[in-house]
Amino acid sequence: MDREEERALSKIARVVTKRNKTSFDPKAFLAIIGEGKTVSKYRKDQIIFSQGEPADAIFYIQQGKIKITVVSKHGKEAVVAIVGTGQFFGEQCLNGHPLRIATTKAMDECVITRLEKATMLATLHTEPGFSEVFMAYLLTRNSRIEEDLIDQLFNSSEKRLARLLLLLAQFGKEGAPEPIVGEYNQETLAEMIGTTRSRVSFFMNKFRKLGFIEYNGKLKVHTSLLTVVLNEKPEIRSRDEPRDAD
Repeated sequence: MDREEERALSKIARVVTKRNKTSFDPKAFLAIIGEGKTVSKYRKDQIIFSQGEPADAIFYIQQGKIKITVVSKHGKEAVVAIVGTGQFFGEQCLNGHPLRIATTKAMDECVITRLEKATMLATLHTEPGFSEVFMAYLLTRNSRIEEDLIDQLFNSSEKRLARLLLLLAQFGKEGAPEPIVGEYNQETLAEMIGTTRSRVSFFMNKFRKLGFIEYNGKLKVHTSLLTVVLNEKPEIRSRDEPRDAD
């Protein structure tokens, strides 16, 4: 084989490699069943995995929302996060956790892809497009965890609730905040921000009276709720309102 033929074959190989890379669709890959990969439907309140079970797979939500909770040795439960469509969960299995450190439960009808750990690692190594999608998720999740920690350390429960409602309504994305879909009772909201249900009830009623939120079958959040988060004072307090204990 002469040099001209070698150059021609090399050019063809580069073109084929480029096509293979560009033809890989991460979302399509996650939507279909394959080796080491299953797709399942979960009904509302069905558990996907429980705290203490073997951590041997990672999950991707095609449709719906799931709630991540942890339980202490004394039986106290806390909501760690709400994860929705287009997000991964259970990724701790990739960094050496042999057991699940939390419980995940469907908040509504869900369609979820399960990838075995070996399949996930192999795909990350061989498909740059998939690696980019997963890396973007990890960076976003890490930023959210840092923001949640700062919020918990320095903000009052009123501000924490306002920020949570804005996040659940997808505030900051294109367009106006979306109606909050799903079951977010006051007890769940209280667990997510680290306060009592009675405090959440008080602030929800207050936000509604001030026109920041409204109930009409679904919980609707207005952009004016942002004033609670941005206010320099510890909280917006009415004349007869007690000071926040936390």
